[in-house]
Amino acid sequence: MLAGAGTGKTRTITHRIAHLVGNGHVAPGQVLAVTFTARAAGELRTRLRALDAGGVQARTFHAAALRQLRYFWPQVVGERRWQLLEGKLRLVGQAAARARAGTDSDALRDLATEIEWAKSSLVTPQNYAAEAARLRRDVPGPAEQVSQVYALYEQLKNEAELLDFDDLLLHVAAALEEHPMVAEEFRERYRCFVVDEYQDVTPLQQRVLDAWVGERDDLTVVGDANQTIYTFAGASPRYLLDFARRFPEATIVRLTRDYRSTPQIVSAANTVIGAARGRVAGSRLRLVGQLPPGPDPDFAEHDDEPAEAAAVAAKIRRMIADGTPPAEIAVLFRINAQSESYEQALTEAGVPYQVRGGERFFTRPEIRRAMVALRTARPVPAGMDLVTAVRKLLSTVGLTDEPPVGAVMRAQWESLLALVGLAEELAAVEPAADLARFSAELETRADASHPPTVQGVTLASLHAAKGLEWDVVFLVGLVDGTLPIQHAEGDEAAIEEERRLLYVGVTRARRVLRMSWALSRSSGRGRQRRRSRFLYGLIPEDHPTSRVAQGGQRRPGGPKPRCRVCGEPLIGTTALKLQRCGGCPSDVDPELLDRLEEWRGGVAKRQGVPSYVIFTDATLAAIAEQRPADPAALVGIPGIGARKLDRYGAEVLALVAEGGD
Repeated sequence: MLAGAGTGKTRTITHRIAHLVGNGHVAPGQVLAVTFTARAAGELRTRLRALDAGGVQARTFHAAALRQLRYFWPQVVGERRWQLLEGKLRLVGQAAARARAGTDSDALRDLATEIEWAKSSLVTPQNYAAEAARLRRDVPGPAEQVSQVYALYEQLKNEAELLDFDDLLLHVAAALEEHPMVAEEFRERYRCFVVDEYQDVTPLQQRVLDAWVGERDDLTVVGDANQTIYTFAGASPRYLLDFARRFPEATIVRLTRDYRSTPQIVSAANTVIGAARGRVAGSRLRLVGQLPPGPDPDFAEHDDEPAEAAAVAAKIRRMIADGTPPAEIAVLFRINAQSESYEQALTEAGVPYQVRGGERFFTRPEIRRAMVALRTARPVPAGMDLVTAVRKLLSTVGLTDEPPVGAVMRAQWESLLALVGLAEELAAVEPAADLARFSAELETRADASHPPTVQGVTLASLHAAKGLEWDVVFLVGLVDGTLPIQHAEGDEAAIEEERRLLYVGVTRARRVLRMSWALSRSSGRGRQRRRSRFLYGLIPEDHPTSRVAQGGQRRPGGPKPRCRVCGEPLIGTTALKLQRCGGCPSDVDPELLDRLEEWRGGVAKRQGVPSYVIFTDATLAAIAEQRPADPAALVGIPGIGARKLDRYGAEVLALVAEGGD
C-alpha cells in the first residue's frame, strides 16, 4: 500500500487484519504487525481490540525481536542470557578513551549515533571507513578512528555479555538464518506479516523481515516515500519502491484521498512535495482533499525569534479562549533547541504545554502515585462504573474538580485527567472492565511507551511529530539555515530530505496551518536571514510577506518595494525579481541575456540537472536588466542566495563585466 499522509492507512491496516481474522483465513495469534514507534504499535493494538482482533501481535521491530530472542536464546546460545544494555554511552566512552578519541558528552553521543547507523546499515567495523567514504558521510572524527571506537565498543560489549538494541535484530536474524529448527518453529507460529511505515526500514530491519517471512509471501507493507525522513539513521525507501519488482504478483493499492486535512492544507502539501527533485515515479502520490474547505494557510514574518514566539503564543491564547482545546494545537520546529523560546512565551501567556520527547508520561511522579493507588485499590462498589471509580481514586493523589492555579500544578492535574480519559476509552470498548483491568491496561501502555493525550499545547520537533496530527499547527523558524538545516547545504539528497520534513509538518494540520519565520535570531541584530527556500510557490504573490525589497526581505510595516520605472508598488514574484511592473518597458541587455543563457546551459549539462536548477529564466532576465556590478548587488536579486553566490557569483559577474569592456 502506497499511502499518502492523512489517507487512513492505520484504519486500512487494522480493517484488513480484522477481515483476515474474522473470515478465518488466519488466527489472531498468527499475525505479526510491526511498526517503528511504541506509540504506533499501541494504537494498532487499541484499534484491533475494538475490531475483535485483540490477539494480534502489534509491536515495534525491537520489541518483537526481544520477545523472540528471549524465547529462542536457550536453543541457539545457551541457558545464560545476556543482559540488555539500556544505554551505550558508558561503553562508547571506554572505547573512545582507548582509541584516544574525544570523550566529552557531545562527542560520545555523536559516536554512539554513528555506531547505531553502522549497525542498522549492516556496516561492520572492518568496512566502516570504506562505506563512510563511499557514502560521503559527515563522520564524527577521522573514519579510521571511528572504526576503531566501533570495534572496541563491540569487543567490550561482548566481553561483558551485553546486547544493545541493534543486537536484538542481528541475533534474531542470525537465529532464523542459521538454525533451521528455530526458523521452522517461528514460521509455524506466525503466518501473516504487516509492516507499517515501510519507507523507514533499514537494511538490518529488512534482513530481519526476510528471515521472518522466509520463502512465503503473505506480507503487507505500507508506506509513503514522500515521508522518508530518517535516511541519516540508515532508513531507505528503496525497499518500498522495489517491492513490486521483488514480488511481481503483489497487489498495489494507492491511498490518495486525504481525510485528515482541509483542501487548502492538502494543496499546500502538494505544492511542497511537488517541487521535489529526483522522485521515483512510483512515489509521486498527489493527495486529494476530502474534507470541507477551511482557511488558507497563514504566513507571518517577524523581526526576531522572541517576537515570533510571542506572536505565536498570543495567537494560541486567543484560539484557546475561542474554544480550541490546547491538546489540538501544536508548535513544530526543526531542532529541539528552538523549543526554549516557545516554552518561555507560552508560560508568560499562561498557556499549558507539553514538550514531546521530554519527560516520559509514565515516569512522572503524579502518574506513578496514581498507578500505585489504582493497583492497590479495593474492588469497585456495586453500581459504581469504572470512570467514576477512577475519578474517586485519583482525587486522593491530586485530581480536583477544577484545575489548580500555577503552571506546575496545572500540568500535573492535566496528566491525572488524561488517565480519566483512558478509563473512558476502555469502558467504551470493554463495558465490564474493572480497576484491575484498567491497571493492567496502564501497565501495558507504560511498557509500550504509549501515553494518553494530555490537555496542553504540544511542542515538538518535526521528526517527533511524525505520525501525529492536530487541528491547529504552527510551523515556526522557517528560515534557510534551519529548514533546510545548514549542514545539508551542498548535498542535494539531504536538501530533499529537509523538504520532506516540511511536507510532514504541513500534513500534520487538520484545519489551521500557520507558518512563520524571523529575520534575526535576537532583537537588535538586523536582518541576517532569509525565509526558507521551500516556501517558494506556497506564499500567494499578493501576500504582504511575498514582497522582497532589494537586498533582502522587508520588515513588516516597512516601505513597500516599488517599480524602478513607474514607482508603483510591486506585486508578484516575477515583478520583484525584475524590480519593475510587468507592463513597464524592459531595459534588458539582450547580448548579456544570451551569454547568461549559454553559460547556464553549459553548467546544467556538466552537473546533469535541468537549467532552472542553476537559475530560473526570471532570475537571468533580472540579471540582464539590472547588470549587478558586485556581489552585494547580485545577491540583492531575489532567488540568489549565499549558496548560489558562492557557487556561481564570480562567473556571473564576469559575464556582466564582459559587456562593459
